[in-house]
Amino acid sequence: KSLSRGSVRSRMSLKPPKAYNSLQKGALIWDPKPLQVKKIFEALKKGLNEYLEAHQAELDFLSDRHKDTKRNSRLAFYYDLDKQIRSVERYIRKLEFHISKVEELYEAYCIQCRLRDGATNMKQAFSLSPATKASRDSLLELYRNVQECTEDMCFIEGALEVHLGEFHVKMKGNNLGHAVTPTSPFLCGLQVFVRLGRQKWRLKGKIETDDSQTWDEEEKIFIPNLHEKFEIKVTELRGLATILVGVVTCDSINFFTTKPQAILVDITELGTIKLRLEVLW
Repeated sequence: KSLSRGSVRSRMSLKPPKAYNSLQKGALIWDPKPLQVKKIFEALKKGLNEYLEAHQAELDFLSDRHKDTKRNSRLAFYYDLDKQIRSVERYIRKLEFHISKVEELYEAYCIQCRLRDGATNMKQAFSLSPATKASRDSLLELYRNVQECTEDMCFIEGALEVHLGEFHVKMKGNNLGHAVTPTSPFLCGLQVFVRLGRQKWRLKGKIETDDSQTWDEEEKIFIPNLHEKFEIKVTELRGLATILVGVVTCDSINFFTTKPQAILVDITELGTIKLRLEVLW
């Protein structure tokens, strides 16, 4: 092996947080998913570059104003602009470092993936050869290599999750369709369940026919992960009965962008009333 488990982890100055118990020594190793990791990596890198371009454009704008202000000798405004420019420059450097770290992690992940594939193919080839002591020893060693590469891939997946940021999910209320009439039923005891892996958000609200609405909570922060999707479920309480009125599942790769993204859930059978949530990364 060109990279051992120790060498991969020693190159990463990572202290696994409590949220990633699976990274701790002796923990159960899950099955890595290279295709999903590739999709998340590409979406993440695209989103980070969007943020970088936006802040670079802001820096260019402030720099132009800084030059004009210097010529006009408005010292107070000039120093205020200078502080803004330094702040944006620091943030740009942080973004550049963030992007380089994500690329480094993904490169290490791809190396371990190729090593695991190679060891798996060799293991299959040895299993078809005549059973000898040498072939059994080789199979045992290849099995260890596959296990170690799998552990490394899972470790890197956890390290990559640390760099995914946060999703701020806001309840924006309902969007009324053109088919809604004043005789639309009064929706009472409306409950919304938002789930991302083990993270859950339950909120209650009322939406009446005049579009007035109240919610007991309007925002929740979710920590993205590589393998789970958002699941949004809307139920309505009618007396003692709970009725499911809409379910939506969304892949988190759609939300790694600078612009707020909307999630719509039908809360009537005809889709004339939709509940709208907004996700900001």
